[in-house]
Amino acid sequence: MNWRQSFEGVRPLFIKEVMRFWKVAFQTVGAPVLTGMLYLLIFGHVLEDRVEVFPGVGYTSFLIPGLVMMSLLQNAFANASSSLIQSKITGNLVFVLLTPLSHRAWFLAYVGASLVRGLVVGLGVFAVTAWFSWPGMSEPWWTLTFAVLGGTLLGSLGLIAGLWAEKFDQLAAFQNFIIMPMTFLSGVFYSVHSLPPFWHSVSHLNPFFYLIDGFRRGFFGVSDVSPWLSLSVVGTTTTLVAVLALRLLKTGYKIRH
Repeated sequence: MNWRQSFEGVRPLFIKEVMRFWKVAFQTVGAPVLTGMLYLLIFGHVLEDRVEVFPGVGYTSFLIPGLVMMSLLQNAFANASSSLIQSKITGNLVFVLLTPLSHRAWFLAYVGASLVRGLVVGLGVFAVTAWFSWPGMSEPWWTLTFAVLGGTLLGSLGLIAGLWAEKFDQLAAFQNFIIMPMTFLSGVFYSVHSLPPFWHSVSHLNPFFYLIDGFRRGFFGVSDVSPWLSLSVVGTTTTLVAVLALRLLKTGYKIRH
């Protein structure tokens, strides 16, 4: 099978995955946007006059990019993982397995649809929260770069979680004990420079921190670490996770038995 043949079929599977979440957009898009707005209203109201992370940047403005990226990451992960686990439990995954789709086509379709959902939710959160405090857009190329990398990374992680999990509670454990802590401890609500030395060092081991920090750089032109360092860490992490997901798909891990 040549490269062209190996990617045939991506389009219909990709459209299927996009339509799967879009048909229930009130739940898959509307609910996360509402959640992001509530976070902004609560934390912004309480801390606006008490915290200034970057000089001249209000806390509400500082918070918006973090909420946008957090929503993007969580929903990119949820799209691929929920689709696979539902298909495995209901048994309709067999209809995809019967097609001559390669593992590369599976990867591009599932991760591509996850990226679309993440970007749609992120744009929705930004559109709603920006009414409260416009954060600006100093270096938009960093914003776009880290948004795409973040959606790809979490879409790949969602694919791995969906392949590994055999029950909904296993998937929930993956999300609650891995994805959620890494997201909340990545600097969404604070700057890592405000942490004690030990936790400051630990935060730099979290790849989600570099996603948030690099993404925020696009808005304010300042960041806790160099955006090039963030790009190298996130790029390397995304590549490793994507290679693992492709390997699991190629071997049919937990889907061909």
